[in-house]
Amino acid sequence: MSTATTTHEVGAGAATASGPLRGTLWLVWRRHRSALLTGILVTLAACAVFSYQRIGLMGFLGGKSAGGEALQTEFQSRFGPTFSSDIQFLQMVPVIVAVFLGAPLIAAELERGTLQLVTTQSVSRGRWLAATLALPLGIVTACTTLVSLVFTWLWMPAHSLVVTGDWLNSGPFDLTGPVLVAKTLFLTACGIALGKLIKRVVPAMLATAFTAAAVSVVWDEKVRPKLGTLHNITYPYNGNGPSLAPDAIRMDDWVATADGRLFGFSTCVHDAHPDACRAKMGIVNRVTQYISYDQMPGMQWLGAGILLALTVLVLAFVVWRARRRPL
Repeated sequence: MSTATTTHEVGAGAATASGPLRGTLWLVWRRHRSALLTGILVTLAACAVFSYQRIGLMGFLGGKSAGGEALQTEFQSRFGPTFSSDIQFLQMVPVIVAVFLGAPLIAAELERGTLQLVTTQSVSRGRWLAATLALPLGIVTACTTLVSLVFTWLWMPAHSLVVTGDWLNSGPFDLTGPVLVAKTLFLTACGIALGKLIKRVVPAMLATAFTAAAVSVVWDEKVRPKLGTLHNITYPYNGNGPSLAPDAIRMDDWVATADGRLFGFSTCVHDAHPDACRAKMGIVNRVTQYISYDQMPGMQWLGAGILLALTVLVLAFVVWRARRRPL
C-alpha cells in the first residue's frame, strides 16, 4: 500500500468507518484485514471440522466397553490419523500466527515508512500503538480460545485413547485449556518485538520462526515436565511392576534402598555380579514416578500463567521501545 493511500485512510478513517471499529482501530483492521479475516475463517472451519469429528467419535464410543487393548487398537485404526492431523494442525497455529501476523505487524510499517506518516496525521504514537496491539491480539485471543474449547470438547471423551493416552508429551496438553491461547500470544508478542527491533519483514519472520523453535525446545524439555507434582510407587525389586491408570504419565523409573535413596534404573545392571552389587548398595526396591491425569488442569493454568507473564513483559518492552526510541 502506498503512503498516499495511507494518508487518505488516516484522514478519512473516522468518517468512513462504521460499526464498532472507528478511527485508529478501523485503520489497523483495514491494513491487516487479510491476515485477520483468514484467521477468523480458519478458526470457524476448524471448529466445524472438530464438531463433525465428535459426532463420529461419540458414535464409536457409544457401542464400546471401556478399556482394553482391543479398544485401543480399534480406536487407533479408525481415529488415530484423524487426531494426529488435528494435533499437527493445532501445533502449527502459534508459529503461523507469530510469523505471519506478529512479525510483520510493526516491521511492515517501519520498512515501508508509513508509520512516520501515520503519526503525523493527528494520531499520537501511544494511540497508534495501543490500537495496533489491542485489535490483532484481541482477535488472536478470541480465535485461539474458541478453537481450543472445541478441540477440548472433541478430545475429552477419548482422552485415554488419543495418542495412547499421552496427554502430556504428545500434544493435548498444549492444545487444550488455556495453553494454546497463552503460547500463541507469547510467540506473537515475540514476533512483534523482533519486528520492532529488526524493522524488516522477511528477516523478522525468519527470526520469529527460529525463536518459536527454541521456545518449543525449552518448553518441552525444561518447563512442561516440571509443572506437575511427581507421585511415587515403590515395589520390591523383583516384584511385579505398578499398574498405572491408562491416563497416567509415567515420567521415570529408579531403584531405591529401604530408606528411600534413589539410584538410576540401570544401577548394577552391567556389573559382573549384579545381585552382590545391589546388596552392597542396599538396593531392594524399584520406584516409578508418574503424573496423574487429575493434575492436568492445574498444570495447564500454571504453564499458561508463566507464558502470559512473559507475554506482558515482551509487550511492555515493545511499548517502551516504541515510545522512547525513534520510529
